[in-house]
Amino acid sequence: MSTFTPIKEKNLSTVKSKNLKVALVGNPNCGKTTLFNKLTGSNQHVGNWPGVTVEKKEGFLKFKNMTIDVLDLPGIYSLSPYSSEEIITRTCLLEDDPDLIINIIDATVLERNLYLTTQLLELQKPMIVAFNMIDIVEKKGDLIDYRKFRSELNVPIIPISANKGTGIKELLDLAIEHIVNKDKPIIKKIYEDKIEDVISKIENELNSGFSLSRVKREISLRWLAIKLFENDEMILKKINLSRSQKENIRLYESVISLPEHMDAQMLIADQRYRYIYKLCKNAVKRKNTPEHITLTDKIDRVVTNKFLAVPIFALIMILTFYITFGPIGSFFRTEFEFFIKDILGGNISNLLMNLGASEWTKSLIAGGIIEGVGSVISFLPQVVILFTLLSILEDSGYMARAAFITDKLLRKVGLSGRAFVPLLMGFGCTVPAVLGTRILEKENDKKLTILMIPFMSCSAKMPVYAMFIGALFKEHQVLVISSIYLLGILMAIFTAAIFKKPVLKGKTSSFLMELPEYRFPNFKNLCMHVGERVKDFVVKAGTILLVATIVIWFLQSFNFNLQMVLDRRDSILASFGMTIAPIFSICGFGDWRAAVSLLSGLIAKESVISTIAVLYGTGGLACTSQVIMDQFSVISAYAFMVFVLLYTPCIAALSAIHKEFKSFKWTAIAVIYQLTLAWLVSAIVYQLGTFIYNVV
Repeated sequence: MSTFTPIKEKNLSTVKSKNLKVALVGNPNCGKTTLFNKLTGSNQHVGNWPGVTVEKKEGFLKFKNMTIDVLDLPGIYSLSPYSSEEIITRTCLLEDDPDLIINIIDATVLERNLYLTTQLLELQKPMIVAFNMIDIVEKKGDLIDYRKFRSELNVPIIPISANKGTGIKELLDLAIEHIVNKDKPIIKKIYEDKIEDVISKIENELNSGFSLSRVKREISLRWLAIKLFENDEMILKKINLSRSQKENIRLYESVISLPEHMDAQMLIADQRYRYIYKLCKNAVKRKNTPEHITLTDKIDRVVTNKFLAVPIFALIMILTFYITFGPIGSFFRTEFEFFIKDILGGNISNLLMNLGASEWTKSLIAGGIIEGVGSVISFLPQVVILFTLLSILEDSGYMARAAFITDKLLRKVGLSGRAFVPLLMGFGCTVPAVLGTRILEKENDKKLTILMIPFMSCSAKMPVYAMFIGALFKEHQVLVISSIYLLGILMAIFTAAIFKKPVLKGKTSSFLMELPEYRFPNFKNLCMHVGERVKDFVVKAGTILLVATIVIWFLQSFNFNLQMVLDRRDSILASFGMTIAPIFSICGFGDWRAAVSLLSGLIAKESVISTIAVLYGTGGLACTSQVIMDQFSVISAYAFMVFVLLYTPCIAALSAIHKEFKSFKWTAIAVIYQLTLAWLVSAIVYQLGTFIYNVV
């Protein structure tokens, strides 16, 4: 068992004078971000699948009068740079040089989590290991001998439960102690003698002198030697070795005869897993054998069944839409809309009248702000319901199964199940979904997924669907909304088929992920996730939509001479709208107000509804519904929703797309393609629907 030197007051005072930097490192779904939120109080999203954290997140906490900066690094399986998150994590560890690494491992699956641990130990940086989810381990009846792990790995080990907050204070105490004493891991030789001998000789070559670009020189020579043995391309590029050093290293490596179909990296991995298996066999006593069938196994036999998986997934999504847009969601939306517009709006209108406010003031506040922003805010209950249901599916572990289920389907269009994560995030918001493509290993896969994401109907489009469906499709709400979402998925698949072979050629990358055990959703995590979405929705309504509504009100209330008009058709906005409206005549919505509402949707998709409410001068939900019934037919309304589904996302999403493409050309291709597809499909829907209606 390793021992640790007590903290000296002199050392402690030195540490207090500076900010400490702690990096959280671990496999996907090990509870790393949950721990980050516990430590910092941050509202980072906690997801039950790999790839949620695609950038390093920073937060801080105060502990014992010290400020500790905490980095939540992307979840990775190894330090081999195959994907963006692995590159981000490795670069941070090598170049940012944190004072301490906290390696979080899922104690329920030690064998796989410890693979990364063995690599981190070789960095020879101050490090402690947190065995997370011990509450689940105890519930299973398993026993872990932490003393054996401490003795074997030569690092401090502490059991915690990030989800329940168990062991967090002890973890922080140990972290401070370890930083102050600057304890570094004592390297445990885990490879066969022949391999250890080669690694040692490569170390000696490095010790004789070399230059290392863009990486701090204090890096462990043993780690570098192992990476050279593995032929790590990124390290080979950064290390400037002499010709004689390169020749000597190749000579040392030639001593090792590799088995057929195995390279040096696979050999090292095999050696690590042999060591881990032996360690776990001696230090872990499991109550149940691997053959024991758990509740998770029983559920998976049904939900991941070859024939039942896809139908079950479809039914779950339909049920989600039914609860959100059906009687339950519609009831809460109607009641909330009544409160916002009739009660709150009515009281404000009466107050303005009693104060003797001018006509333009009453028009701006009552007919502009309350009418426009209120039309969007009224859908807040449905936003809460939708994201609560999706969060329950995530936190329970089902969404990881959904990625597994869709892997086979996505491979048919040239992607792996890993792309399911950002695609599913697209149903929430396009911006984080696009940023989430960083988990994809290949650049072509990333581009293809970005092109597909805008067709995953984001939550900002939901108020548009809900308003039109509530007005014209009352008896078939779930069927219509399901068809809209399904059409978006089909158009995404169509996009993949178009761009994959002729433009984005390449072999589909492999997909590896662990299916976590099913668990009851954590109430705090649910509140945090849903609260973040509600906050985004309300903040957008109070900023972007408020400004857009005021601008729309001004442009539709004044002419070019800045005189207030009695007829909106004489306004500045009408002049512009009438110019572009003919383009949409073939789609069934050639009215200038409908055209302008689509244009405002480029700012934020919710503003489509707020613009309609302002331009048509509605007086509440019932009046808005009546206007839609008067101005749109069932066919043209559906075509309008199709256009909203498919056309260019908001400016914020376009900015994220351009950032990830790193190319104006590809951004322009995406915009032109989305606009063209939206116009063509909505025109086909309207013309074909009208033809069928006339024939029937």
